[in-house]
Amino acid sequence: MSITALDSLLKEHPFFAELGDEYLELIGGCASNVKFAAGEQVFREGQDAKGFYLIRYGRVAVELFAPGTGSITIQTLHEGDILGWSWLLPPFRWHHDAKALDLTRAIHFDGTCLRKKCEEDPRFGYLIMSRFSQVIVSRLQGAQLQLLDLYGKTDHGKPEND
Repeated sequence: MSITALDSLLKEHPFFAELGDEYLELIGGCASNVKFAAGEQVFREGQDAKGFYLIRYGRVAVELFAPGTGSITIQTLHEGDILGWSWLLPPFRWHHDAKALDLTRAIHFDGTCLRKKCEEDPRFGYLIMSRFSQVIVSRLQGAQLQLLDLYGKTDHGKPEND
């Protein structure tokens, strides 16, 4: 992808909206294209979180491992979604797994590069942190919905009895 195409993509994406050309250039300088085959792990819980992804094509399952059950999908991300926030907060390790469900193309943003730029420009850092706060809330809400689905409620709002 050319720098011009990347600039266009970032400008049009809601996550990067209204950042301005200067900040889009900073972000673009930390970006690279990546591809994952269907079934390929994007990352695993406990690994170093080296950045985040903007999914351009395909689907990615965000999963948790449950002993005795195996992997549980807590959210499925699609084209246009942001994947990953663990790169932003110490200890910079993934809190879950991510697996490509289909051939997936994404833009990877290097976390070390972005953290350095955030430290050098506190306003930029604030803008990035506020945007990722929304991603974190979205993931927590997704997990909450999965828990509600898993444990279900009756029509009266009371847990079902076994």
